[in-house]
Amino acid sequence: MKLKLIQLLTLTFFLVSSSFAADIDTKASSLTWKGSKVTGKHYGKIYFKSGTVEMKEGSLSGGTFVVDMKTFTVDDLEGEWATKFIGHMKSKDFFTVDKYPTSKLVIKSVKGNKVTADLTVKDKTNEVKFDVKKSGKSYSGVLSFDRTKFGMIYGSGDFFKGLGDKMINNKVNVDFKFVVK
Repeated sequence: MKLKLIQLLTLTFFLVSSSFAADIDTKASSLTWKGSKVTGKHYGKIYFKSGTVEMKEGSLSGGTFVVDMKTFTVDDLEGEWATKFIGHMKSKDFFTVDKYPTSKLVIKSVKGNKVTADLTVKDKTNEVKFDVKKSGKSYSGVLSFDRTKFGMIYGSGDFFKGLGDKMINNKVNVDFKFVVK
C-alpha cells in the first residue's frame, strides 16, 4: 500500500511539473484590432490560422501563433466604405496581404503575467511586451505595437508633415484571447 502511494505521488508530481505543448482552439479564440487617427478610430477582427502554446508546471511558458491576414475585417464601417477600408489595409500602404498573407507571434519568455515575444509582420520582426491574464483554459490581454516598425508609414506624422486631420496614429492595439484545447 505504501509503495503504491509513493508511485501515485511520483506520477502526480511528474504530470504537474512536466512541460508540454498544446494547440489553441482557433474557433474559440479571438483577435480584435483598434487603430486611431486624429478624427476617430477604426476597429475590427482578424483570425488565428494556428497556435500552439507551451506549458511548464501548469503555467504558460511559450508559444507560436499564426494570424491569417486575409481575414482582416472592419466593424465600424459598412458597405462601400468598409470595402474601401479593407482594400486599403490589405494594400502595400499597410499589410501587403497578397505578399505577406500571415503574421506571427513567438513567445520568448513569460515571467508571471509579463510576456516578451517576437512579432513578425511583413517579414519584419520586432520585440513586443505585454501582460497576459489566465482564466481557466483561456488567456487574454492587449498587445500594442508601432506599425511604422513594420514598414507601415502611410499617414504617419513621424514621416509626413502637414497631414492635419488625415494623420494616423502609429500605435495599434490588439485585444486577444486564446483558448487552449
